[in-house]
Amino acid sequence: MNYKWKYAPPSPEEEEAARKFGAELGIHPVLARLLQNRCITNVPEARKFFHPQLSDLHDPFLMNDMDVAVDAINGVIGRGERILVFGDYDVDGCTAVTVVYSFLRHYSTNIGYYIPDRYDEGYGLSKRCIDDAAATRVKLMIVLDCGIKSIEEVAYANSLGIDVIICDHHVPDPELPAALAVLNPKRKDSTYPYSHLSGCGVGFKLMQAFAQNNGIAFNKLIPLLDLCVISIAGDIVPVTGENRILAYHGLRRLNSCPSTGVQAIIELCSLEGKELTMNDIVFKIGPRINASGRMMNGKETVALLTEKEHDSAIERAGRINLYNEVRKDIDKQMTEEAGEIVDGLKNLSDLRSLVVYNPSWHKGVVGIVASRLTELYYRPAVVLTLSDGYVTGSARSVAGFDIYKAIESCRDLLENFGGHTYAVGLTMRPENVPAFKDRFEKYVEEHIREEQTEASIDISAVIDFRDITKKFRSDLKRFNPFGPGNPKPIFCTKHVYDYGTSKVVGREQEHIKLELVDDKSNTIVNGIAFGQSSQARYIKTKRAFDICYTIEENTHRHGEMQLQIEDIRPAADR
Repeated sequence: MNYKWKYAPPSPEEEEAARKFGAELGIHPVLARLLQNRCITNVPEARKFFHPQLSDLHDPFLMNDMDVAVDAINGVIGRGERILVFGDYDVDGCTAVTVVYSFLRHYSTNIGYYIPDRYDEGYGLSKRCIDDAAATRVKLMIVLDCGIKSIEEVAYANSLGIDVIICDHHVPDPELPAALAVLNPKRKDSTYPYSHLSGCGVGFKLMQAFAQNNGIAFNKLIPLLDLCVISIAGDIVPVTGENRILAYHGLRRLNSCPSTGVQAIIELCSLEGKELTMNDIVFKIGPRINASGRMMNGKETVALLTEKEHDSAIERAGRINLYNEVRKDIDKQMTEEAGEIVDGLKNLSDLRSLVVYNPSWHKGVVGIVASRLTELYYRPAVVLTLSDGYVTGSARSVAGFDIYKAIESCRDLLENFGGHTYAVGLTMRPENVPAFKDRFEKYVEEHIREEQTEASIDISAVIDFRDITKKFRSDLKRFNPFGPGNPKPIFCTKHVYDYGTSKVVGREQEHIKLELVDDKSNTIVNGIAFGQSSQARYIKTKRAFDICYTIEENTHRHGEMQLQIEDIRPAADR
């Protein structure tokens, strides 16, 4: 892929401001400039950024309906009535259910959980689940990571004498369900200071409020933080504000004292002894937690995450890992088939979006394939399949384009839809697919900007190898945890050369292991360029080239630095 490198050099005034700010903080001016780019412009703000405090979490009772929700939970527990904790089958939903169920079961002996079957029941609340709840005398349902559009289902639950608390973070419609309480920081009338919580984060705030109301010490909530960070990383919500606090302390918990079920997954991923990062969650832990809901039933995930015995947890984690292996095979095949459909489109160069449909595709993997298509073709993508007579699928977007609004513009063609700015699930009748393709493409064509369809790399700063001192790396680590809203900085170094020992590596000789020097330092720097072996011939010519990269720790050599090369191009003349 030919990336466009985007870099806006700081003005002399900005450089001077960064120099002064860096001197105040005792950090390199380049890192001070990164803080300023994050709207952190004074020492107190920087201290809060580098040292997030749990005491800075917002008062949960600032959230609309929180007082009503806590009163309802207190009443049901006081009367000994049954509670059912219900959640989505993805990583966010399963962690949310685990947080609420595992905390409340210390205070109620009459509580259960329910994860719907993706294939038999579909997404969100269903009458089948509500009927099961009524049959088991449930008086209160706590619905997590879904439910914000379940108007009919909540009305049905109410008709059966079941109160409902909705804890969701998806974009609501103007009309909210008639639930006892609707906890959602994206409500248009929201009074809550932070709107980007994950579904699990909303569940955590409910438990925080319950604890606060009942005089339960906050430290009783700390064992839940490893699940919060898994949801934040796995659901790709912004790592800013309150999420940064939860993610920061969640990572500390994940690295020091994870729950038994999470520890089993860590062992399964061979991550023991490694300092776990958000990337480890996104690429290793999260996909395994997701796999159960994609391939079988998310109940198995919650059973693992609530398991107390190590041996049983290892056994459960092993089963989930097998689901993940099957998922990877199906994912690979579907991505290849979707790519063939796209490559066969006669008007591909004119399209601003991609909508592909195959009625035989696996429903649980369409979201992953949609993400792959956006990465390969850099266009908003919708992947559809057939399930129980309806066409269902997932949409994924490119940076800066709100795919929720694009899907919403087609709502008259849809039976159901819901999601976020960058990811949406949708359902429609088969006969509406052609009209949906046309309408969706028209909306994208009219609203997407040209630069949003270009594969680009945003460069944070241009530096020399001599800038990357041990202190620079140590201070850079304080920017963790990285994610949306706080991306890992990508640096550029110009006029670098092969030291003479770089080589192609990998099972299929697809990567380059690099040893580099630049023209301002005698320091030899190690790097790895994944999937860029086509550049090896140029590198070996001894000519200068420019690189952009992130600074990583070599996992095979603890404490040693390694550059992860994002892109390579011939050096421009100075």
